[in-house]
Amino acid sequence: MGRKVPTLRPAVTAMMLVTAAALAAGPSAALPPKPKKPPPAPQVPKGYAASVKAWHAATPGKTAPLDGSGRPRLALYALNTQDRLELDAETARGGFTTESLERAARFLRDPRTGNAFPVEPKLLDTVYQLQVHFGAAELRVVSGYRTPKPGGHSNHGRGRALDFVMPGVSDEDVAKFAREMGFVGVGTYPTSGFVHVDVRDRSYFWVDTSGPGRTRRERGVLGELAAKSDAAARERGERSIGPFVIGTNVDSALASRGHDGDPTSESDDEDEGM
Repeated sequence: MGRKVPTLRPAVTAMMLVTAAALAAGPSAALPPKPKKPPPAPQVPKGYAASVKAWHAATPGKTAPLDGSGRPRLALYALNTQDRLELDAETARGGFTTESLERAARFLRDPRTGNAFPVEPKLLDTVYQLQVHFGAAELRVVSGYRTPKPGGHSNHGRGRALDFVMPGVSDEDVAKFAREMGFVGVGTYPTSGFVHVDVRDRSYFWVDTSGPGRTRRERGVLGELAAKSDAAARERGERSIGPFVIGTNVDSALASRGHDGDPTSESDDEDEGM
Protein backbone atom coordinates (compact mmCIF):
# COMPACT_ATOMS: atom_id res chain seq x y z
CA MET A 1 0.00 0.00 0.00
CA GLY A 2 1.64 3.25 -1.15
CA ARG A 3 2.10 6.36 0.99
CA LYS A 4 -0.51 9.08 0.71
CA VAL A 5 0.86 12.19 -1.04
CA PRO A 6 0.07 15.34 0.97
CA THR A 7 -1.88 17.98 -0.89
CA LEU A 8 -1.00 21.67 -0.86
CA ARG A 9 -3.42 24.36 0.10
CA PRO A 10 -4.69 26.49 -2.81
CA ALA A 11 -3.03 29.67 -1.48
CA VAL A 12 0.35 27.97 -1.21
CA THR A 13 -0.03 26.51 -4.68
CA ALA A 14 -0.83 29.93 -6.12
CA MET A 15 2.24 31.46 -4.48
CA MET A 16 4.45 28.69 -5.87
CA LEU A 17 3.09 29.25 -9.35
CA VAL A 18 3.78 33.01 -9.15
CA THR A 19 7.31 32.37 -7.93
CA ALA A 20 7.96 29.78 -10.63
CA ALA A 21 6.67 32.15 -13.29
CA ALA A 22 8.96 34.93 -12.04
CA LEU A 23 11.98 32.63 -12.07
CA ALA A 24 11.15 31.45 -15.57
CA ALA A 25 10.82 35.03 -16.81
CA GLY A 26 14.24 35.97 -15.50
CA PRO A 27 15.54 38.64 -13.15
CA SER A 28 13.68 41.44 -14.95
CA ALA A 29 10.32 40.18 -13.73
CA ALA A 30 9.69 41.45 -10.22
CA LEU A 31 7.32 40.09 -7.65
CA PRO A 32 4.36 42.27 -6.69
CA PRO A 33 5.60 45.10 -4.43
CA LYS A 34 4.75 45.01 -0.78
CA PRO A 35 2.19 47.62 0.21
CA LYS A 36 3.71 50.66 1.91
CA LYS A 37 2.79 51.28 5.50
CA PRO A 38 1.18 54.68 6.11
CA PRO A 39 3.27 57.06 8.24
CA PRO A 40 2.36 56.94 11.91
CA ALA A 41 -0.05 59.61 13.07
CA PRO A 42 1.52 62.40 15.14
CA GLN A 43 1.35 61.65 18.85
CA VAL A 44 -0.43 64.24 20.96
CA PRO A 45 -0.72 64.10 24.76
CA LYS A 46 -4.16 63.41 26.18
CA GLY A 47 -6.11 66.61 26.58
CA TYR A 48 -3.75 68.61 24.37
CA ALA A 49 -6.33 69.21 21.64
CA ALA A 50 -8.66 70.77 24.18
CA SER A 51 -5.85 73.05 25.35
CA VAL A 52 -5.13 74.19 21.81
CA LYS A 53 -8.81 74.98 21.29
CA ALA A 54 -8.83 77.06 24.47
CA TRP A 55 -5.70 78.95 23.38
CA HIS A 56 -7.40 80.03 20.17
CA ALA A 57 -10.71 81.05 21.77
CA ALA A 58 -11.18 84.80 21.97
CA THR A 59 -12.37 86.24 25.28
CA PRO A 60 -15.85 87.71 24.65
CA GLY A 61 -15.84 91.49 24.77
CA LYS A 62 -12.07 91.78 25.28
CA THR A 63 -10.17 94.23 23.07
CA ALA A 64 -6.56 95.35 22.87
CA PRO A 65 -5.47 97.85 25.54
CA LEU A 66 -4.90 101.40 24.26
CA ASP A 67 -2.21 103.93 25.10
CA GLY A 68 -2.88 107.58 25.95
CA SER A 69 -3.20 108.50 22.28
CA GLY A 70 -5.68 105.73 21.55
CA ARG A 71 -3.16 103.49 19.76
CA PRO A 72 -3.33 99.74 20.53
CA ARG A 73 -0.59 98.51 22.84
CA LEU A 74 1.33 95.31 22.15
CA ALA A 75 -0.31 92.83 24.52
CA LEU A 76 1.35 89.48 25.25
CA TYR A 77 0.27 86.61 27.47
CA ALA A 78 2.67 83.73 28.20
CA LEU A 79 0.89 80.38 28.30
CA ASN A 80 3.74 78.71 30.22
CA THR A 81 4.24 81.28 32.98
CA GLN A 82 0.87 83.11 32.92
CA ASP A 83 2.78 86.41 32.80
CA ARG A 84 1.29 89.39 30.97
CA LEU A 85 3.04 92.26 29.24
CA GLU A 86 1.76 95.46 27.62
CA LEU A 87 4.06 97.77 25.67
CA ASP A 88 3.46 101.16 24.03
CA ALA A 89 4.37 101.38 20.35
CA GLU A 90 5.75 104.65 19.01
CA THR A 91 4.14 104.31 15.57
CA ALA A 92 1.47 102.26 13.85
CA ARG A 93 4.23 99.89 12.69
CA GLY A 94 5.84 99.42 16.07
CA GLY A 95 8.96 101.01 17.46
CA PHE A 96 9.76 100.22 21.10
CA THR A 97 12.04 101.94 23.59
CA THR A 98 15.07 100.32 25.16
CA GLU A 99 13.15 99.95 28.41
CA SER A 100 10.33 98.15 26.59
CA LEU A 101 12.82 95.83 24.90
CA GLU A 102 14.35 94.96 28.26
CA ARG A 103 10.91 94.18 29.68
CA ALA A 104 10.15 92.04 26.65
CA ALA A 105 13.42 90.12 27.09
CA ARG A 106 12.49 89.24 30.68
CA PHE A 107 8.94 88.33 29.67
CA LEU A 108 10.09 86.02 26.85
CA ARG A 109 12.66 84.21 29.04
CA ASP A 110 13.13 80.45 28.78
CA PRO A 111 10.73 79.06 31.43
CA ARG A 112 12.80 75.88 31.80
CA THR A 113 16.08 77.62 32.68
CA GLY A 114 15.07 81.15 33.56
CA ASN A 115 17.57 82.45 30.98
CA ALA A 116 16.71 85.65 29.13
CA PHE A 117 18.19 87.22 25.99
CA PRO A 118 17.85 90.58 24.18
CA VAL A 119 14.88 90.67 21.82
CA GLU A 120 15.40 91.72 18.22
CA PRO A 121 13.38 94.97 17.86
CA LYS A 122 12.11 93.94 14.43
CA LEU A 123 10.49 90.85 15.95
CA LEU A 124 8.34 93.01 18.23
CA ASP A 125 7.50 95.29 15.30
CA THR A 126 6.41 92.29 13.25
CA VAL A 127 4.15 90.71 15.83
CA TYR A 128 2.74 94.13 16.73
CA GLN A 129 1.73 94.69 13.11
CA LEU A 130 0.08 91.27 13.11
CA GLN A 131 -1.88 92.07 16.27
CA VAL A 132 -3.06 95.41 14.89
CA HIS A 133 -3.95 94.01 11.46
CA PHE A 134 -6.28 91.40 12.94
CA GLY A 135 -7.56 93.61 15.76
CA ALA A 136 -6.60 90.97 18.32
CA ALA A 137 -6.85 91.65 22.03
CA GLU A 138 -3.53 89.92 22.68
CA LEU A 139 -1.02 87.36 21.44
CA ARG A 140 -0.74 84.17 23.48
CA VAL A 141 2.89 83.10 23.52
CA VAL A 142 3.77 79.41 23.35
CA SER A 143 7.54 79.93 23.17
CA GLY A 144 9.90 82.89 23.00
CA TYR A 145 13.56 82.59 23.92
CA ARG A 146 14.93 79.05 24.21
CA THR A 147 18.40 78.40 25.59
CA PRO A 148 20.44 77.14 22.62
CA LYS A 149 21.65 73.57 22.51
CA PRO A 150 25.32 72.95 21.60
CA GLY A 151 25.69 73.56 17.88
CA GLY A 152 22.11 74.80 17.60
CA HIS A 153 21.07 77.51 15.16
CA SER A 154 17.46 78.21 16.10
CA ASN A 155 16.24 81.78 15.93
CA HIS A 156 14.59 81.14 19.30
CA GLY A 157 18.10 81.19 20.75
CA ARG A 158 18.81 84.53 19.09
CA GLY A 159 15.87 86.53 20.36
CA ARG A 160 14.41 86.56 16.87
CA ALA A 161 11.49 84.10 17.00
CA LEU A 162 8.11 83.68 18.61
CA ASP A 163 5.64 80.79 18.66
CA PHE A 164 2.15 82.04 19.42
CA VAL A 165 -1.57 81.89 18.76
CA MET A 166 -3.89 84.79 18.07
CA PRO A 167 -7.22 84.29 19.81
CA GLY A 168 -10.16 84.44 17.41
CA VAL A 169 -7.96 84.06 14.32
CA SER A 170 -6.93 80.82 12.61
CA ASP A 171 -3.24 79.95 12.45
CA GLU A 172 -3.42 79.75 8.66
CA ASP A 173 -4.89 83.27 8.38
CA VAL A 174 -2.10 84.62 10.60
CA ALA A 175 0.52 82.80 8.53
CA LYS A 176 -0.98 83.98 5.23
CA PHE A 177 -0.66 87.63 6.21
CA ALA A 178 2.76 87.19 7.83
CA ARG A 179 4.14 85.63 4.63
CA GLU A 180 3.50 88.90 2.80
CA MET A 181 5.60 90.98 5.20
CA GLY A 182 9.03 90.10 3.80
CA PHE A 183 12.22 88.92 5.47
CA VAL A 184 10.40 86.54 7.79
CA GLY A 185 10.31 82.87 8.64
CA VAL A 186 6.75 81.61 8.96
CA GLY A 187 5.93 78.07 10.05
CA THR A 188 2.54 76.53 10.75
CA TYR A 189 2.20 73.63 13.18
CA PRO A 190 -1.28 72.15 12.60
CA THR A 191 -0.81 69.31 15.09
CA SER A 192 0.89 71.31 17.83
CA GLY A 193 -1.50 74.19 17.20
CA PHE A 194 0.50 77.42 16.80
CA VAL A 195 2.30 79.71 14.34
CA HIS A 196 6.03 80.39 14.34
CA VAL A 197 7.23 83.82 13.17
CA ASP A 198 10.84 84.95 13.07
CA VAL A 199 12.83 87.68 11.37
CA ARG A 200 15.69 86.86 9.01
CA ASP A 201 17.52 88.07 5.89
CA ARG A 202 15.67 85.77 3.47
CA SER A 203 12.12 84.51 3.90
CA TYR A 204 11.37 80.83 4.30
CA PHE A 205 7.97 79.21 4.88
CA TRP A 206 7.17 75.72 6.11
CA VAL A 207 4.59 73.34 7.56
CA ASP A 208 5.51 70.98 10.41
CA THR A 209 3.04 68.23 11.29
CA SER A 210 4.93 66.93 14.33
CA GLY A 211 3.24 66.76 17.70
CA PRO A 212 4.45 68.73 20.73
CA GLY A 213 7.94 67.73 21.82
CA ARG A 214 8.34 65.33 18.89
CA THR A 215 10.89 65.08 16.08
CA ARG A 216 10.34 67.67 13.36
CA ARG A 217 8.27 66.67 10.33
CA GLU A 218 8.92 69.80 8.31
CA ARG A 219 8.47 70.57 4.63
CA GLY A 220 9.14 73.86 2.92
CA VAL A 221 6.28 75.55 1.07
CA LEU A 222 5.63 78.58 -1.15
CA GLY A 223 9.25 79.25 -2.09
CA GLU A 224 8.26 81.54 -4.96
CA LEU A 225 6.06 83.63 -2.67
CA ALA A 226 8.94 83.97 -0.19
CA ALA A 227 11.16 85.48 -2.89
CA LYS A 228 8.40 87.83 -4.09
CA SER A 229 7.66 89.02 -0.56
CA ASP A 230 11.31 89.89 0.03
CA ALA A 231 11.51 91.72 -3.32
CA ALA A 232 8.40 93.73 -2.42
CA ALA A 233 9.89 94.58 0.98
CA ARG A 234 13.05 95.88 -0.69
CA GLU A 235 10.93 98.05 -2.99
CA ARG A 236 9.26 99.51 0.13
CA GLY A 237 12.70 100.50 1.37
CA GLU A 238 13.01 97.81 4.02
CA ARG A 239 16.31 96.13 4.75
CA SER A 240 17.51 92.94 6.38
CA ILE A 241 18.79 93.01 9.94
CA GLY A 242 22.25 91.68 9.17
CA PRO A 243 24.36 88.99 10.83
CA PHE A 244 23.65 87.68 14.29
CA VAL A 245 25.83 89.08 17.06
CA ILE A 246 25.99 88.18 20.75
CA GLY A 247 25.57 90.95 23.30
CA THR A 248 25.46 91.05 27.09
CA ASN A 249 22.34 93.20 27.30
CA VAL A 250 19.73 94.98 25.23
CA ASP A 251 21.71 98.24 24.96
CA SER A 252 24.81 96.56 23.55
CA ALA A 253 22.72 94.41 21.21
CA LEU A 254 21.03 97.51 19.83
CA ALA A 255 24.31 99.40 19.49
CA SER A 256 25.88 96.50 17.58
CA ARG A 257 23.34 96.95 14.79
CA GLY A 258 23.35 100.72 14.72
CA HIS A 259 20.00 100.99 16.55
CA ASP A 260 19.93 103.21 19.64
CA GLY A 261 16.31 102.65 20.51
CA ASP A 262 15.13 105.77 18.67
CA PRO A 263 11.56 104.97 17.58
CA THR A 264 11.96 107.06 14.41
CA SER A 265 14.72 104.84 13.00
CA GLU A 266 13.93 102.15 10.50
CA SER A 267 12.34 99.17 12.19
CA ASP A 268 11.80 96.75 9.32
CA ASP A 269 14.90 94.58 9.43
CA GLU A 270 15.48 90.84 9.46
CA ASP A 271 17.80 87.86 10.19
CA GLU A 272 19.11 84.54 8.98
CA GLY A 273 18.88 80.90 9.81
CA MET A 274 16.35 78.88 11.68
